[in-house]
This record gives sequence, C-alpha cells and structure tokens, in this order.
Amino acid sequence: MAGRFAPRPTRATVRGGETVVPAAGIPRQAAAPGAVRVWVPDGPLDLGLALGPLRRGPGDPTFRTTPDGAVWRASRTPAGPGTLRVTARGGEVRGEAWGPGAEWLLEQLPRMLGAEDDPSAFVPRHRLLAVTAHRRPGLRLGRTGLVLESLIPSVLEQKVTTLEAYQAWRLLVRRFGEPAPGPAPGRMCVMPTARTWALIPSWEWHLAGVDDKRASTILRAVRVAARLEEAAGMEPAAAQERLELVSGIGPWTSAETVQRSHGAADAVTVGDLHLPGIVGFALGGDRYADDAEMLRLLEPYAGQRHRAARLVLLSGRVPGRRAPRMAPRGIERL
Repeated sequence: MAGRFAPRPTRATVRGGETVVPAAGIPRQAAAPGAVRVWVPDGPLDLGLALGPLRRGPGDPTFRTTPDGAVWRASRTPAGPGTLRVTARGGEVRGEAWGPGAEWLLEQLPRMLGAEDDPSAFVPRHRLLAVTAHRRPGLRLGRTGLVLESLIPSVLEQKVTTLEAYQAWRLLVRRFGEPAPGPAPGRMCVMPTARTWALIPSWEWHLAGVDDKRASTILRAVRVAARLEEAAGMEPAAAQERLELVSGIGPWTSAETVQRSHGAADAVTVGDLHLPGIVGFALGGDRYADDAEMLRLLEPYAGQRHRAARLVLLSGRVPGRRAPRMAPRGIERL
C-alpha cells in the first residue's frame, strides 16, 4: 500500500499555503470552452504554492484541484462571478475562465500567480531558510486584487480552531453563494455578494458555528465593502490601516488579508497562537517565543518577513506538541 497515496499535509505546511496539485493524469472531459489566456512566467512557478493560500480547507467550495492537474477557483470579481481553471505545462500557464468575471480573472492571472513578486529580493540569513528556498523555487506570492474574499474567511478564523473556521466558510458559501459559472467541478460556488452577507439572519450564523462577535465584524465590513475593495489599489501598509478602521479587524486579520489580496511580502501575522513559537523554534530554538521575539528574529528579513515566515512553515521544522489539540467549542463560550 505504501506509495499509493500522497502524504497528508501537516498543520505547518497547510499554514504555509501548500496545496497538492495532482500531476496531469486523467484527461479532462470535453466541456463548454471559455475565454483563454496563456502566460509564460519569468521563472519557476509551483501552482500549489502560489494558489494554496487561497484555499480555506479541503472542502472549500470556491477552490478545487482535479486529477488532470488543474486548479479551479470561483471568485466574485468587480465584473461579476467568474470561474477560473489554471494549468501549468512545459513552462507556460494556461488560464481558462467562464462567467461575467472571466475577462477580469484572466487579466489578473499573472498577478495572481506572482508576476509582480520578486523572489530574488529574499536573502536567506539562516541555513534552514536557504535550504527551504532552494527546495521550493516555485514559491511566488500572488495578489488576487480582491479584498473581501480574503477578509471574510480571515474574520471567521478569529479565535477558533481551523476546522471550525473552514466549516463555517463552507456552510455559509454553499448556503448563500451561487453556483460557479461554466463547467466547474463538484459543487463549486461563488461567495455571496456584500448585500447577501448583510442579510444573513442571526440564526444562520449560529447554525454555521459563528458567534455574534465575528458575525458582527463581517456585517460591519460588508456595509463598507466598496471602500474596503478600494484598498486593493493601495500599498499593503495603507490597506491594513483602512481595514483596521472597521471595529473587530485587527493586525492579525488585516495581515492575513493583504498577504492574499496584495501579495504582501512583508505583512507579518502578529497575534497568532502558534506562529511565534514556530518561528522562534525554527530560527532561535525558542518554542515559547512571543510576537516581540518573532519580530526580532525576522528583523533581518525586513521587506520579506512574510516570505520568511512562509518558508519556516514549509520547512516542516516545528516544535512537537506539548498539549492535546484544541477542541472545538460551542459559540456560547466565545
């Protein structure tokens, strides 16, 4: 049986944004053709690393990988809902898209895959990061140009286990979103509009396991959705400042958002339960490091601190567990 199944990702590699994209095997069945764009990256590109951070759990209805080696995404763009299929073959990337947002997604495709990222700006100063960067030459930090689609699931991840957050996102998108345009596989959905998020009844939030605090934060955000989406055109630091004007959105949430919407190479996730200890253990042998110590260790990578943290997570060098995994809690305790 050994070798039949791909190794299961660890918590650290999932946090590092690694998604396994199957090697091209089973041919894709014929489907209605969409708009097409072919793009040739200027260096190594790993689709699983570039697009992995956009997946919110294995059951994310907006994200799929298929046996033919394709990555599928369903997004709500400024032009409307759209479905994007991306494959990489022989040094070139092929994007195919459907729906009102198809042309917008294809226009954004190179940026989404890290065309504006500069991996050469990263100079490793720890052997662990040098080795990991060498082993992961296809790591690119992509920018989606969409704020709300990264902000809302980041709010859902506040103060709860990853599994709880993933479940809430899956249930809400399937319940209130709309079917993805085109021949999307499975039950792919486009996330709800800002207005639909604002009209979700309180009991539906509770049924999805979302407490009043997180639901209220999302409601405040979607009421100023247009102003938040404008932040996609700002520098990451300015975008974080705008996001944090919404009560309930702090540095943790804003960093997690701009890492995806802006491809922000320097946006460090502070206030995280696990990340300081992981970075502290990998770079300084201190599993009990706090945010201040993590920032001190990442200081040599100013301008590239998010990339350094991702490489730490992808390295697999994490401290062993010293306590049982945190159990899901009822929302009445949040």
